[in-house]
Amino acid sequence: MRTARFTLDPAFTVAQVNPRLFGSFVEHLGRCVYTGIFEPGHPTADEAGLRQDVLDLVRELGVTAIRYPGGNFVSGYKWEDSVGPVEERPRRLDLAWRSTETNRFGLSEYIAFLKKVGPQAEPMMAVNLGTRGVAEALELQEYANHPSGTALSDLRVAHGDKDPFGIRLWCLGNEMDGPWQTGHKTAEEYGRIAAETARAMRQIDPGVELVACGSSGQSMPTFAEWEATVLAETYDLVDYISLHAYYEPLHGDVDSFLASAVDMESFIENVVATCDHVGARLKSKKKINLSFDEWNVWYLSRTEAEVSALDWPEAPRLLEDNYSVTDAVVFGSLLIALLRHADRVTVACLAQLVNVIAPIMTEPGGPAWRQTTFFPFAQASRYGRGEVLDVRVDSPTYETKKYGEADLLHATAVRAEDGTVTVFAVNRGRAEALPLEVALNGLGLTRVVEHSALADADPDARNTLAEPERVVPHAVEGTKVTDGRLTAVLEPLSWNVIRLA
Repeated sequence: MRTARFTLDPAFTVAQVNPRLFGSFVEHLGRCVYTGIFEPGHPTADEAGLRQDVLDLVRELGVTAIRYPGGNFVSGYKWEDSVGPVEERPRRLDLAWRSTETNRFGLSEYIAFLKKVGPQAEPMMAVNLGTRGVAEALELQEYANHPSGTALSDLRVAHGDKDPFGIRLWCLGNEMDGPWQTGHKTAEEYGRIAAETARAMRQIDPGVELVACGSSGQSMPTFAEWEATVLAETYDLVDYISLHAYYEPLHGDVDSFLASAVDMESFIENVVATCDHVGARLKSKKKINLSFDEWNVWYLSRTEAEVSALDWPEAPRLLEDNYSVTDAVVFGSLLIALLRHADRVTVACLAQLVNVIAPIMTEPGGPAWRQTTFFPFAQASRYGRGEVLDVRVDSPTYETKKYGEADLLHATAVRAEDGTVTVFAVNRGRAEALPLEVALNGLGLTRVVEHSALADADPDARNTLAEPERVVPHAVEGTKVTDGRLTAVLEPLSWNVIRLA
């Protein structure tokens, strides 16, 4: 097997990593909220009904901004239903997921949950631009953020929340390009209401950060034209445009699945090109950044049948994908793609946090455990803080049906403030180990602190309720730095974290 190579040099960098790159997502979907983060009566539940075992895992995962309350759910969301005395909150039909929403967990509970996660957990709130509009967005903003002295801010105080919630980051709707979305709009219709909403929200607070809806995927028939039309209306009013992408192996094509990040990187670069084209056309010096606020491995082909079979239950078991080692390697590669584009992707949200296509699983009344995908995210969040170094790989390749020729090696590296460097690397090869050599120029690195790998002789191995620790990262021996050169061997089908000092 030919050796994969690249060079690291402090003179060649991408950008500082924004901590918001390690965000996540809590939607009222399936068991993400109910029996996920919130389960009064659970043995670990606190006085607010939050599961302490889940809180511990969320902190270990290292998530930052947490998007709420959707997702497709938000396009039928009435924020007023989710505030005030719990016993007075109405039950509603959720059209997005054919479920009944009890509103026992609402806006105040979400903010309290973030506070218990820790100071790194920042609210990212979506407003309903599907069935509602400018007035309702302003009312929610006033209720949440105005100190006091108005009807809605005083109502919040009367509900027991004296201090404003301080929500800075707002999503202007969700996936409005999608025909599945309640209140689906054309690009012209959405661009207009997004601009009107953004302009009005900035009248209350010029410092809010706003995310306009981009395409729900690069395969959408309106892709790029949607972004161009929306940004023509909103360019000077918003800070970000969103991207959503999910990946699964289709028709048994595992080799293409392993190269999913090829599509993700292409998606990012095409959206950047579209944003910058609009900026050039408007003769603006402003740069629109990207909010990749939904991404994951998701076995989406199963979902339509799951949802259509429902008859309005409360918190059904939906989208509870159980992730394998193969899924975790693809997941790690998607994280690498986000880091490689940290110059423009400054917000990203793993969808979702608990139970629903999630790194954390729970059993009602029972335990919580880590899925295989938990480990790449936790390691990237912990060691991926600092400046991304520019990595240009020289790698052996393999052929895929969907993406053509793809590199076996997918990698990036992040230099921390203390000068230490972490290399994140995936070997997409399913059968053979991949030798790796990295030239370390001008970085003063002399030793390997740790080489951790997630890999298994069984690529379908996964963590379950019965075997919650079947798959965990393991130490790799033999990785070394000699005369300014890192040498390592990456196991077949593996996610690798190599820390250097």
